[in-house]
Amino acid sequence: MAEIKYKLRKEDQVQVVAGKDKGKQGKVIRIDREKGRAIVAGCNMVKKAQKKRKQTDRGGIVEIEAAIAISNIMIVCRKCGPTRIGYKIEGDAKKRVCRKCGEAL
Repeated sequence: MAEIKYKLRKEDQVQVVAGKDKGKQGKVIRIDREKGRAIVAGCNMVKKAQKKRKQTDRGGIVEIEAAIAISNIMIVCRKCGPTRIGYKIEGDAKKRVCRKCGEAL
């Protein structure tokens, strides 16, 4: 199956716009392009049973971030908050910009 191109990238500051964590902000940890989901730090926390391993000295129930649909998150502009992403071509470079104020993301 072909991977879909998304405008969001790893390390982007995003805000959840729908779901149980609506309004929370965090950085994108990982993006799954085949499933259309992303993992955001501190959002969509779930409890998971984890076995004790040699690398980790403790097991039991741990809280980890679960994947959230990419359609439910928006990038955050420093000036104007959650916004959509546009593109501007400057010479040979294609830059991502804020659709509201035009500032580079």
